[in-house]
Formats: sequence, C-alpha cells, structure tokens
Amino acid sequence: MKKPADLAFGVDERPPSSVLWLAALQHVGVLALVMVFPLLVSRAAGASPAIAAQILSAGMLALGVATIAQARAYGPIGSGYLAPTGFQAVYLGPSLVAAQAGGLPLVFGMTIFAGLVEATLSRVWRPLRAYLPPELSGLVVLFTGLAVMAIGVRYLMAGSDGQPVPLVGWAVAGSTLAIMIGLNLWTRGMLRMFCALIGLIAGYVLAVTLDLGSATELAAIGHMPLIALPRFDHLAWSFNLTMIVPFAVAGIAAALNTSANVTIYQRLNDAEWVRPDIQSISRGTLTDGLAASTSGALGSCGISTLSASVGVIMATGVAARVIAYAIGAIVFALAFLPKFTAVLVATPTPVVAGALIFIGCFILIGGMQIITSRMLDARKSLVIGLSVTAALAVIMFPSVAVSAPTWLRPLLGSALVTGTVLAFVLNLLFRLGVRQKVALSLDGAGNYPQAIEDFFTQRGKAWGARPDIIRRVIFGVTQLAEAVIENCSPTGPLVIDASFDEYNLEVHVSYEGDLLELPDARPTEREVREEDDGARRLAGYMLRRNADRAQSVRRDGRAVIHFHFDH
Repeated sequence: MKKPADLAFGVDERPPSSVLWLAALQHVGVLALVMVFPLLVSRAAGASPAIAAQILSAGMLALGVATIAQARAYGPIGSGYLAPTGFQAVYLGPSLVAAQAGGLPLVFGMTIFAGLVEATLSRVWRPLRAYLPPELSGLVVLFTGLAVMAIGVRYLMAGSDGQPVPLVGWAVAGSTLAIMIGLNLWTRGMLRMFCALIGLIAGYVLAVTLDLGSATELAAIGHMPLIALPRFDHLAWSFNLTMIVPFAVAGIAAALNTSANVTIYQRLNDAEWVRPDIQSISRGTLTDGLAASTSGALGSCGISTLSASVGVIMATGVAARVIAYAIGAIVFALAFLPKFTAVLVATPTPVVAGALIFIGCFILIGGMQIITSRMLDARKSLVIGLSVTAALAVIMFPSVAVSAPTWLRPLLGSALVTGTVLAFVLNLLFRLGVRQKVALSLDGAGNYPQAIEDFFTQRGKAWGARPDIIRRVIFGVTQLAEAVIENCSPTGPLVIDASFDEYNLEVHVSYEGDLLELPDARPTEREVREEDDGARRLAGYMLRRNADRAQSVRRDGRAVIHFHFDH
C-alpha cells in the first residue's frame, strides 16, 4: 500500500494529538446531526422524552464500539480503516413503519434481524455482487435521500403532530437551512466542516428565543444530572413477519452502503489501488451488521458506516485509524451525559426539518453519482426509471399504504423498500438475454475502429462496466488491430472474444499471421529505426502498458493476444 501524495496521514500513521482529537471532533459533529433519526422514530412511536433520551444513549454505546471495531482487522471483524459509524438513514423508513405498527419493541427486534441479514450477506458477498450491481447501490442511496427530504418537507407542512406550522416555524427552518448552506458554500476550514452542526445549534437557539421549543422539556434539562449511567427501562423486543421484507431490504441497503464506503477508504489510502479488497469489505460488512444487531439489542435504532465521514476524510486528508479510538471514546462518553441527550431530544421540529432537507440533498446527489459511475443501457435505464417512479409514488401518495392489505403495508410504507424491491426484481428479470461473453469478427475492410468502438460501447452499457475501463479497452483493441494489420501480415479476419464479470474484463484477439510480441522493455530508438521488427515491438510494448495484464501466444495455429483489465 502506497500513501497518496494528497493524504496528510495515512491509515497506519499516528498524527499529533492536537490533529487527532480535532479530527475526531469533526467526525462527532457529523454524527451529532444524524442523531435526529432515532429522535424521529421515538416521536413516531409516541415515546416520552425520557425514553427518547435512553434510546439515544443506548445507540451511542453501540456507535462507539462499532467505530473502534471497524478500525482494526481481527479475524473476520473490522475493515481495517477509519470508518466512523452513525445512525443510518436506510433504517429510517422501515423503522417509522414499525414504530407506528408495533411501537419501539418492534423497531428494536426488527433492527436485530436486519443486522443479522447484513452479517449473513457479508459471508457470501462475492457471488452475490452480480445481483447487487452498483446502480442498485446508487438507487438505495438516492431513495434514502428522497425519503429524508420528504420527511423534512412533511414536517414543514404539517409539523410532527400534524398541526399546521406557523409562519415563525417556517422562518426558523429556513434560517437553519440557510446557515448550513452558507457555511458550506462560502467558508473554509472548521466553519465548513461543522456547517451542519453550527446550523443546527443556531436554529435551536433561534427556535427557543422565539418560544418554539417545548418549555416542559427545556425546563427538565436543568434538573438532570451532568453525569449518569445509561438507563434501559425501555428495553423490550418483538418481531412481526410482515416487517421481514422492509428490514431485510434495510439490511441489504446497509451492506451496499458499507461496501461502497470501505471501497472508497481503500482508494483514499492507496495510490496504487486497482480493485476492491473483498476480504476487507467482507469484514467491514460483518462488523456493520453485528453493530446494527447490537444497537437493536441495546434498545436503539439501526446504525451503519457514515458516508458523510468519507467527505470529512477527503477534505482533511486525515485517514489514520487511530482516530477511531478517539471518536469511540468521545461518543461513548456522551452516552453518560444525560443533559446532552436531553438537549437533542428537545430539538424543535422546524430545526429538524431544515436539517433533514440539508442532509437529504447530499445523500440524494451521492446516489446519483454512484448510479452514473457505470455505463447504462436501455435495460438499466428502465430499472432506474421505473424504480424511482415507484419510490416517488409512495412519497407523494402515502395514503396508498394505509388502504392496502395489512400484509402489503410495510412494503408500500417506505419509498426505500418499495423502490429497492422493484429495482432488485427488475434487475433479475432484465438480466435475461444479457450475454456476458460476446464476439466480433473484423476483416480489416471498412471502418473497423468505429466497429470496435460501437461494439465495446454497447457491451459496456449492457454489462454496467466503468466508462474508464471501456475507454482503455477500445483504445487497446483498436491499436492492436492497426498493429496487426500493418505489421503481422494477417490472413483472414481478426476475431475478438470478450467476457466480463464484476471483477474482470477479458479480451482475446486471434488471427492467422505473425505473432505480435508484447515485450516488457521498451525498444530503443535505434532498434525502432533500424530493425525490421522494431516498430512492431514498440507497438507491442505500448499495448502491454495499456492493459493490466497482457500475453501473446500461439494456439491451434493462430496468434492470440490476451488483454486483462481489472474492474
């Protein structure tokens, strides 16, 4: 592993104490913002402020342990990277449905189940990747962003209690959102890093000043002790068969989220990164699933690795895993500070609304970026378009779930669940007829460079391959065809065979004629000018460098050039 030049502290390095604790505080600032998710679930279940505070404290215990566990690779546990954990938006939709259907015990019990689904997936991640393509991961993130923003807008329209929000409430929500946006766009350094947290605090103060906060809850904060052991009076668990699909989808979504995050951490820490380390991803996903189950067992909501922390690491260049211990210590300590959790529980609804809209913007755009990172053909475009339409229908017409049969309500009660299930089914259906192995024959006449480009562009879209890999393939095969036609006296057509899976793209070009060598060393200028095969050897050397691996052999009387591209 080679540390990139733009990374200040790599995964195995130890930054100075001041940098270490400052970086940890930045991640805790991001984590504080997503603590609104268990708050929303508590309100949906009609829980008292005291119970909501207990749920937060229990969750922070699980978060602290999970963040530390991810940092080291012990046997099957831990991704080995700084991968902070937080309350995860993918659990929000199913948890809200469960809270309304069976109260908090059902939320806790089904969160345990979802975590076990993710942990199980981690053991069979490699063979399942073909059925969980990147565009499905992007859709999950996009649906999560849509759902989060929809909740924020709903709070603005009707409040958390269904009552119309007064004009002053709109002003507070708008001010909260404006502060977050302004600090994010027009400041640098710490102000930009903590833009969401600063906006949350400013909105909170403004709401209390304008008498929008709950006087009873705020008065109770003053009577609470500064330090106290977490309480678990709320602990109870229940399970419901009708909630299996929504929470299974949440577990799959969390696995996709963690897989993507760990892959990014690998790329950030290795300048020579080529492909994802499946073992690290598997360990990280197993840890993530066990962490979610632990959170449910302690009486809290679903947790997973935080995508927002990826942005913090990219912005600061500080990726040292030792920071995870500082984050874990801070979060663990917060669980023993009842005043802190009580302040979060008392967050006024307009402030929560502004924060949710801000968070949702970045989650939604992150999903779009994942979707567009791969080439898309008509099949994949239909999967995406139809699934997004279904998710939007659930958001726009929530009454459909209420009027649906009891067994169908959990499926239609969450945009994430509806959209993801439809996307998964359509992906399986549309895979029919998609060939992973294809061939093209070139006779050297006509516009063969265009034929090669059209062939691999179409196949790349059907496969869902990365655009940069397809560009390398098109360049390499086109240059190879030119070199063979000009230097190897081919008789008959050039036959191109290509195959693809989620990890590798293999290309074999065979022809009858002189074998094109692929030397490891570049021919000298004198050799290129004076020797008969100098130009041919130079072409072979350049072709070898374009692919991740290359080989030229004779097989059954034909010359065969093999290109391998890591995907």
